[in-house]
Amino acid sequence: MFPSSSERRRSTARKLAISAAAIVVTVLPTACDSAYAGSPNNGNGVSMGSSGHGSGSGHGSGGGHGSGSPIETRPVVPAGNNSDDPATEPSDDAGDAPETTAPAQPEGDDENGSNGSGDAGGSEGSADPDEEGAGGDNGDDGDAEPAPPANNGLDVLGTDCTGSQLPPHDGFQLAPRCVSTSFGEVASEDKSPSLLITDAPRSVGVKEKFTISVSTRNLVRDRFLGAAAGGYYLESSFLTPEGLQRGHFHTACRMLSSTDVAPDAAPAPEFFLATQDNGGGAEPDTVTVTVTGMPTAGTAQCAVWAGDGSHRLPMMQRANQTPAFDVVRITVK
Repeated sequence: MFPSSSERRRSTARKLAISAAAIVVTVLPTACDSAYAGSPNNGNGVSMGSSGHGSGSGHGSGGGHGSGSPIETRPVVPAGNNSDDPATEPSDDAGDAPETTAPAQPEGDDENGSNGSGDAGGSEGSADPDEEGAGGDNGDDGDAEPAPPANNGLDVLGTDCTGSQLPPHDGFQLAPRCVSTSFGEVASEDKSPSLLITDAPRSVGVKEKFTISVSTRNLVRDRFLGAAAGGYYLESSFLTPEGLQRGHFHTACRMLSSTDVAPDAAPAPEFFLATQDNGGGAEPDTVTVTVTGMPTAGTAQCAVWAGDGSHRLPMMQRANQTPAFDVVRITVK
């Protein structure tokens, strides 16, 4: 028995309705996924700009709709990653990765209530550390100046005695040792100490006394720790409230065995004197030093140099400044 025409119409209508429902179920998830990837700010708490937060990969757990049901995953470049490099594109299972939310854009946590299923809403890390914009550490520091390289990028052997195999220096005139005393304070270039021998004889007799006139500038001669008492290299450099070097100056005369090669530095000089007379200042002044005489005939070298409180030559602001020293040669007959 054949069905009536009315029954056939009802059967056809049911088939059409079932087909339409199947089409909606098949197409709708794909359309939603495309909308998430295409909007620069989709209201789902995902930053797609260039603030440095990035979004991680995917749109929340299980595909990004917050329902927990699996959907079709497409190879869509994650929000915040605009690279064309294939190496930075997410894998096929990127939708299962935890979502990176941008803490600087809290409005996304309230709009539409969709931050995924909540399993990864607070994560600041990224599933793939190689992806651009991933990770919360970059954050709002995109405009910050990069930290300077260690030691200005120079190959520095060390800045203290930590790696030294030598015993520590203890303030006495012993070596080899490692001095851990800080360099201390350095004066500005216009207040750097300077020194000049302004008067000295050209020749003297053996054992004859003579005088050397020394002019100093920007040197306050009020600091001297006795080297023999353990004050050598013991104190850091210090300036006065006006920014002038505190210290003293030395005078030493020695006989030269040759004027063609550098002399041996080890022997003690025939004459040595440290001058700490509480004088000196910003304006130049002159001190007269009396030398007790040289023991033999030949060529004497008399040197004068400034020292800080612990006998170091005062530091200079620039490397091409001339230190506070001067030298003369005197013929001894």
